[in-house]
Amino acid sequence: MAMYLLKQKGYEPIGVSLKYEVWKNPANTLKENVCCSDESFRIAKHVCEKLGAEHYILDVGKKFNKEIVDYFKAELKAKHTPNPCVICNRVLKFKELLEFADSKKIKFVATGHYARIKKVGGDYGLFKAADPYKDQTYSLSFLKKEWLKRILFPLGDYTKEKIYEMTNKAGFSFYLYRKQSQDFCYVSDKSMKAFLEKEIGIEKGNIVDSTGKILGKHKGLHFYTIGQRKGVEVPNGPWFVTGMDVKKNVLIIARLGKETDLFKKEATLKPFNLFIKDPKKPLAVEAKIRYQQPLSKAMLIPYHPNTHCHSRAGGNLLAKDSIKLIFDVPQRAMTQGQFAVFYSGQKCLGSGRIIQAK
Repeated sequence: MAMYLLKQKGYEPIGVSLKYEVWKNPANTLKENVCCSDESFRIAKHVCEKLGAEHYILDVGKKFNKEIVDYFKAELKAKHTPNPCVICNRVLKFKELLEFADSKKIKFVATGHYARIKKVGGDYGLFKAADPYKDQTYSLSFLKKEWLKRILFPLGDYTKEKIYEMTNKAGFSFYLYRKQSQDFCYVSDKSMKAFLEKEIGIEKGNIVDSTGKILGKHKGLHFYTIGQRKGVEVPNGPWFVTGMDVKKNVLIIARLGKETDLFKKEATLKPFNLFIKDPKKPLAVEAKIRYQQPLSKAMLIPYHPNTHCHSRAGGNLLAKDSIKLIFDVPQRAMTQGQFAVFYSGQKCLGSGRIIQAK
């Protein structure tokens, strides 16, 4: 529909599919990468043929392994919560599409993301989609600011229901009945436990409560994330993960109603990405630390310790400085590695990777 709408506006688009790798292991229920299966390529080619456009397939599997899978593993080994989609949009997907466009002397890159880019006062900004339930600015919040002037999001002004209605009328109804996967495209959710055991390993340690009392054993901190309930195999629950002592390899848990340690107000972000000028003083924003989470009021605080972060996790994205986000109301399960994204009204101001929460 992105291509269809562009054609309606007089553009002459060509289709480009990126081919990613998948975890090659019998335990993985994904035999092909869900973003770029042979079936998805056939559909893309069919759409292009129907609209009279060329179709290209770019094999970026090796780059995907290096930039995304290695990042994913590194974050897990560091006991952090990775966000491969945010990173992929920055270091692989849009980077590759823009480079391909340059090779063809093409000015714009368009995708089917639900978001909007507007030029305000001579400056390009990222704005929420018209459909608040499908808005994807969270995963796009780490794009380079200078890219925005070359990116088009044709679906941004429509609701998902309207797009589906237009899809049917345009003769592409075959797509409406295809299930859209919610898994990480490299390994399925059902296979994640096997992936962690194989690729990260088993690192047994104690499970304790807030007093330090040993309640059980875990197979590795990388199997858990802050706030997690499922998989905490300790009797007399339910239990929630409230913290980790990485040095001692200890998992800290609490019962329902007593998980006060889950709530934090401050997050230090590093690296961070801004679509606005670096603020010189605190800035009132609305922010969230998960894609599906409602926005919450916060203050964005400039914070420049002038120190370098040498963690492998995050690769070449690590910045010299960091920035701080202070929420009005404590947020549940702020976790190292997650991305906090902040807004002013409809405008996405930027995002950053959480390296510390308190």
